[in-house]
Amino acid sequence: MEIKYVHTNIIAKDWKKLSDFYIEVFNCIPKPPERDLSGEWLDKLTNLKSSHIKGIHLLLPGFKENGPTLEIFQYDTIIDNDKKINMEGYGHIAFAVSDVDECLKSVIRHGGSSAGETVNADIPNVGKLHVVYAEDPEGNIVEIQKWA
Repeated sequence: MEIKYVHTNIIAKDWKKLSDFYIEVFNCIPKPPERDLSGEWLDKLTNLKSSHIKGIHLLLPGFKENGPTLEIFQYDTIIDNDKKINMEGYGHIAFAVSDVDECLKSVIRHGGSSAGETVNADIPNVGKLHVVYAEDPEGNIVEIQKWA
């Protein structure tokens, strides 16, 4: 059996606005086509009645055309919930960058925020890490890191 990682999904309140954030801040690239999904197959898959999803896949930086994607989808009906860094389930997505502080400024300029303080840590047997947790405009946690 062959196994290949394909995508990480974020359910958005506004998929177009959130995908623009990841395109502008983290250089993700849209991978057409945009999705507009509904039908009996989707109802069965999601166990929801009259499911309707819109969204797009974004190629992640550092990968080629067939690399993993960030899948940003929006349901017609969404259940609101709080997101916490240590919550069970989806925790965060991480990006390695050349300048953590500059990237955090870009996150904030594009409607995101800092979720904690920027820190430098010496991780035994791994290396020196410059890192911060941020939030995208919808409150999803994004780790911005640089290893020395």
